[in-house]
Amino acid sequence: MANHLWGNMLSRWTDFLTTDGEKNWRKRDAEFEESIKTRRELEEKWEAGWMCLFEALESINSKNFNATIYIRNQGHTITEAINRQLAHYAYHVGQIVYVGRMVKGKDWKSLSIPKGESTTFNADKFKQEKHKAHFTDEFLKPKE
Repeated sequence: MANHLWGNMLSRWTDFLTTDGEKNWRKRDAEFEESIKTRRELEEKWEAGWMCLFEALESINSKNFNATIYIRNQGHTITEAINRQLAHYAYHVGQIVYVGRMVKGKDWKSLSIPKGESTTFNADKFKQEKHKAHFTDEFLKPKE
């Protein structure tokens, strides 16, 4: 699964403005084989995939924003290509979280609202005044 996510990211985002997102060097079927042997190797591939994506996103500008992006010869706007991949990556990250939960069992620490704490969580939220904020602010911004 991790190999597939990494391979997909490299294929989709390498030279994404000028070449098809399904590269001829990609070996998709091999991505489902258990070839990653160490945590370090997994982390290196994970970082390489995300770096490829972020470098591609940084290359978008007003001059190329209307480019047609091809994935298996199917044309996409840049926004469509990003949304397509966003949905695909969310699917795989969900798989990784699910496996993590199975492996950790009762030691699993929830990534969102812990089981059995929804009522308390919502009560705390509704005590606050309505306000504009990004839903990740409480997790990503440093506490003051």
